[in-house]
Amino acid sequence: MADADKTDGGRRAMTGKAVARAPRDIAHEGFLTHRGGRWAKIAAELCVAALAIYVMTDPTPRHNGGTWLGYTLGSIGAGLIIWLSLLGVRKRVIGSKPFSLKGWTSAHVWLGLSLIVIGTLHSGFQFGWNVHTLTWALMMIVILSGLWGVSLYATVPEKLSANRGEVTQAQMLEAIRTLDRQLGTAAQPLEADDAALVRMSLEETRIAGSPRQRLSGRYADDGNARALAAISERVMATMRAGRPDERLQQIRFLLERKEAALAQARRHIALKAQLELWLYIHVPVTVALLAALVAHILSVFLYW
Repeated sequence: MADADKTDGGRRAMTGKAVARAPRDIAHEGFLTHRGGRWAKIAAELCVAALAIYVMTDPTPRHNGGTWLGYTLGSIGAGLIIWLSLLGVRKRVIGSKPFSLKGWTSAHVWLGLSLIVIGTLHSGFQFGWNVHTLTWALMMIVILSGLWGVSLYATVPEKLSANRGEVTQAQMLEAIRTLDRQLGTAAQPLEADDAALVRMSLEETRIAGSPRQRLSGRYADDGNARALAAISERVMATMRAGRPDERLQQIRFLLERKEAALAQARRHIALKAQLELWLYIHVPVTVALLAALVAHILSVFLYW
């Protein structure tokens, strides 16, 4: 009996561990595969159903947004666009019901992709220079920019974490300021020409720079890089002459450390800038899409 109790206890313990692991496994599940790809399947089924009905019907004179199928698909598409645009609101609501944020994001991606089929079939492939085609074009831009956003969020956070390590952005900047103070102190006994190179590093170095520099992470005329190159040449010249200068070597060491710290901070800024750029495109175009959708609907009911 004692052995049986131990066995049952062990089974209960193992079951308890399995139950305890389940939430962690779910937590590590990506939003694209949320609940076994539930929303991907729903989106695929919606697309297949729309395509099947589209192929099996033959309206006169041709498919367009004014047929019963066109109105049906248009209503579904409009409802999806409005609902999907509420993701930003959902992000600000704490809780898991009726949809978790991960589930909502999964639905946002997959149902958003289904709009390519729903919206295009709604139009009946009738495009022209009008508000209806403008609405479709804005929808496609929103969807394509959304795909870009998905790819960014699938890769950039990991790159940010790898680049940052255990250091925060504030600590990166503080490390650069500390090196600047050390450079200022170390430059005091230098000759005027050498001290001018240190001032170049202190006064002509930009961490963020222009939007183009923030995105690319490239700083062609950076003061620290130019100062490091010039000081390195002077260090090599003194060594070739057999008169190594420890003060210049110390300056070069500090400039090299600063260059490494700048590279880390700029990579961090560049990665964050990519995420910000995506939002600056995706969000305004979504607002424009909603405005065009309203105009599209009003024009249909007022003039058709």
